[in-house]
Amino acid sequence: MALVTNTTKRRLAEGQLALGFGVHHLRTAAAPMLAAATGHDWMFIDGEHGAFSVQEMTQLCIAALPNGVTPLVRVCAGAIDEATRALDNGAMGIVVPHVDTAKEARRVADAFRYPPDGTRSWGGPPPIFRYRPPSTEEAQRAINAEILTIVMLESPEAIENAADIAAVDGIDVLFIGTSDLTASMGISGQMGHPKIVDAYQEVGNACRKHGKVLGMGGVYDEEHASRYVGMGARFILTGSDHSYVMSGADQRITFFTSLPAAPAEPPKARKKKK
Repeated sequence: MALVTNTTKRRLAEGQLALGFGVHHLRTAAAPMLAAATGHDWMFIDGEHGAFSVQEMTQLCIAALPNGVTPLVRVCAGAIDEATRALDNGAMGIVVPHVDTAKEARRVADAFRYPPDGTRSWGGPPPIFRYRPPSTEEAQRAINAEILTIVMLESPEAIENAADIAAVDGIDVLFIGTSDLTASMGISGQMGHPKIVDAYQEVGNACRKHGKVLGMGGVYDEEHASRYVGMGARFILTGSDHSYVMSGADQRITFFTSLPAAPAEPPKARKKKK
């Protein structure tokens, strides 16, 4: 059977934007269908902050595969075992938070690729081959080329080491976790602060030098998002199920509560019984 294509990786290779749908609360197979229907390229299944079980995470991944939405799972920092299990069960990429050094990035890249490129072990017929892979050697080589490996830079140390992290073979995206980065810099929530602008410039330069992709997370207002996309960010987390529901609900409630109420009809008098 043919390997499921990582459409997000293709878009990034072509220099296009790849837009992500964050999932914290949705648990059903409808989530990737909704992501696809609304024009998203990838789904960000948050195993770091979301309360997902392994079963829920992997079922979302499997449901995403036939919908053309790339299932990506964020694991907790250092949770390599959780990441490889997600890859064995439908994920087409892993997001690892709090990567501060090239050594940490190298460990991540090695863990997610099969030999000779890495140390990942074979877990049997995978969903991304629709459970009917070719020979193990051929399947592993093909899967290595499809998996997206994303590291999150969320501290001043990570920004300082961006060039070394970008130089690590097997890392595809340097994804700035802007919210945590502002907090670690003592400027929490200030998405347009000069230190953040400088961080995007520094990481962007590292990505361009080493042929990697700059990613942006945590920036949702149009002014600052436009600035960082203009600076080269192409792997973009555009929002989450939580923010989308809240935003849409707020707009609808505002609309209906702003409508003038029709005058109430006076109650009809009851006829007295004779």
